[in-house]
Amino acid sequence: MKKTILIALISLAGFSASAQNKKYIAAMEKNVAELDTTRDGAKLQNLANNFERIAGAEKSEWLPSYYAAYCYVNMTYTTKGDMIDTYCDKAETFIKRADSISPNNSEIYTLKAQIASARISVNPMTRGQKYGMESAELREKAKSLDKTNPRPYYLEGTAYFYTPPMFGGGKDKAKPSFEKALAMYETFKPASSIAPNWGKRSTMYFLNECDKK
Repeated sequence: MKKTILIALISLAGFSASAQNKKYIAAMEKNVAELDTTRDGAKLQNLANNFERIAGAEKSEWLPSYYAAYCYVNMTYTTKGDMIDTYCDKAETFIKRADSISPNNSEIYTLKAQIASARISVNPMTRGQKYGMESAELREKAKSLDKTNPRPYYLEGTAYFYTPPMFGGGKDKAKPSFEKALAMYETFKPASSIAPNWGKRSTMYFLNECDKK
């Protein structure tokens, strides 16, 4: 009798965990799908709030904090001045949480690199060297952690694209990185329906820009 009750309790716990996991996946899929369709600052803020709530409920999952950070770093492209640092600070708070849950993760290091690059735009002349080097080091770490991840190469391309030729950048320098990223996107398979899979469309856009005279 006791054995039967124990089996029933174990089965019930397993069913509850499965139901909770499905709820988590569904919530994440909904928000990730919306994230793929907007760059509007207000919508990104709303999505960041949603991911933060999910992170609070699912403390062992790294992706909600990762996507909250992703929202904030993308919000830097809709503003200027000190607000860029404000959003980068928020992004760093969340990416550190993700890193504490999933260390040595290529996707997390890629986003760390993107945050560092975003800080340059506050003042490229005074910040370019410091944060440019930091971003490059983080990209190389991301590459070493997952040789199939195209996103570090996409970010490398954007870094060259926005760096003046006199400082070692320019379209000609950026194009090979975008070409490599695009080739990798063609074969890249995300780990799940909610795993990071962004950057391909932007890579194609920048490649087209590189071909313009």
